[in-house]
Amino acid sequence: MAPGAIGVNTPAMLFGHPGMLFILTHSDPMDRIDEESQTPAPPVTFTGRQTLVAAAIAVVLIAGALLIRPARTGDDARPPGPSERAASAVGMGAPAAAVDLTALVADREKWLAAHADDDASWAVLGAAYLEQARRTTDSGWYPKAEKALKRSLEVRPAEKGNFDAMTGMGALANARRDFGTGKKWGELVRAQAPKRWTAYPVLVDAYTGLGDYKGAQKAMELLMELRPGLAAYVRASQVYRDRGWREDAVVAMEHAAGAAKAPAEKAYALYRLGELSWERGDAVEALRQYEGALRTDPAQPEALGGRARALAALGRHGEAVRDYRMALGRTPVPQLARELGELLQSLGREQEARTPYGMLGSMMTRDGTNGVDDDVLLGLYEADHGDPAAAVRRLSEEWSRHKSMQVADALGWALHKAGEDEAALEYAKKATEPGLRSADFAYHRAVIERGLGDEASARRHFQEALRTNPHFSPLRAPLAKQALASIGQPPPGGPEHLKPVTPWVEPVLPKPSPTPTPASEPKPKPSPSPSSSTG
Repeated sequence: MAPGAIGVNTPAMLFGHPGMLFILTHSDPMDRIDEESQTPAPPVTFTGRQTLVAAAIAVVLIAGALLIRPARTGDDARPPGPSERAASAVGMGAPAAAVDLTALVADREKWLAAHADDDASWAVLGAAYLEQARRTTDSGWYPKAEKALKRSLEVRPAEKGNFDAMTGMGALANARRDFGTGKKWGELVRAQAPKRWTAYPVLVDAYTGLGDYKGAQKAMELLMELRPGLAAYVRASQVYRDRGWREDAVVAMEHAAGAAKAPAEKAYALYRLGELSWERGDAVEALRQYEGALRTDPAQPEALGGRARALAALGRHGEAVRDYRMALGRTPVPQLARELGELLQSLGREQEARTPYGMLGSMMTRDGTNGVDDDVLLGLYEADHGDPAAAVRRLSEEWSRHKSMQVADALGWALHKAGEDEAALEYAKKATEPGLRSADFAYHRAVIERGLGDEASARRHFQEALRTNPHFSPLRAPLAKQALASIGQPPPGGPEHLKPVTPWVEPVLPKPSPTPTPASEPKPKPSPSPSSSTG
């Protein structure tokens, strides 16, 4: 064959793909006549332009053959399907898209109907139910997750290393705010497999809920060593936030956003960045992050409530009420119901505020039926709108289980409402001193200190609350401003306990005396002149 000539049968041999043989080796009747007469056909030579066209056709045909391959092999480069994407996400402890999650649940339920002894699939189904609960904020998924995970442990007990089901049980306990049980499951996995990274997100959450912030930081650092990624960066941001290291918390969450591989993961990281912006009082930046999360994943439930909160802080009350109601329609969360009630109350719409306040009670009853511990939120609501003594009893029991900053703050506030300010201050200090910079915590402590007559400390903490987030609550932020104005500025001259008891009098200092010449020291003799020495 002449240089630069390509035979009609050459492409199949050149690319070597069997799916192309019937396409690229066909020939016309004249070719068959030549073959039958055993007379070799003359080579067909292509010009440069024809060569380019033939190569392009070959590439298109190869691509078509790859797309119609009937079976998936181990080295298949096609993207995973919806159920596979969701299974990968829940296995990595990452958020999953709503559509993918629905597909995974349907797939595993169908499979387990015929394969009831597949412990791994039961564990995956339990994790999928747990993620459904997080996405929809519907605690009704928790009993389903518990049933699936327990079934997995029946088929393959914890003693035989069913780590996926054990980790799932720990994550479920944390989601229900039963952090003591979450800690037990996480430590059981760590004892059997210290290098298994999935145990450490469970331990970070459990230690945080129990108030063991040093333990949470240590678990986070081990997680970062074993598996840096989305789950690790999210936990690092959480630990830094609790320590009061705001900049580090933001950087860690930005790393989480960079590590996100799916829209649902990206949206969750943006939502958490919005929360960090909100907590430091930047309502404009918080709104930007919340809206970015909703654009990335419109089904993101928490971001809609966050946007409502930011809109209210910016004075866009009509839009805020709309978003709160929309969020509660999609995801009935007690905290959102409380926020909507307080917003309506601050606007003088007391009658309308009764509706979300009424919803709050029914939501907590539902959560309690599904094993969720809502005692902190319920205690705060009872302290402000119900029976403070009942709130103290409820939160005292909660403190015996979980000694976190959130429980300390709620118990201190309930004690204040019950008229026990001295005891309340001890818990307010436990809430504010570990490091978390919370406007609500600072406000509660300031009110308690003012009740004890310590206006200097109250002034400092009112200022801290408003400096941390001037829009932290539509009800309490205006009260903090009024209280600060009524206390006024401190008197000149510094704090009272640093002032001298008697007026300052300038001391009489001794005058310095001239230095005397010692008597024993001989006087220097004058040097002889040159004339006297020569005579």
